[in-house]
Amino acid sequence: MTDLTDDEQRIIDHLGEGLSRGQQYFRSKNIAEQLGLSAKQVGVRLSKLADDADDSDVDIDIEKWGRARSTTWRVTSV
Repeated sequence: MTDLTDDEQRIIDHLGEGLSRGQQYFRSKNIAEQLGLSAKQVGVRLSKLADDADDSDVDIDIEKWGRARSTTWRVTSV
């Protein structure tokens, strides 16, 4: 099991709320604006969460989906 930082937990909570509204795609830039972080901080943490998904208690799957002006992440419930 991986211990989550406060920022990682805030990001997971934000993604979970979005999933409950039917959202599946999230942009780092938009998450950052909502949580008061930089897009780079969000991207680094989401990459780590995506890599550590098998070793954590997080019940969502995070996949880097595309990159335009801001990285897009596809998030699904598992």
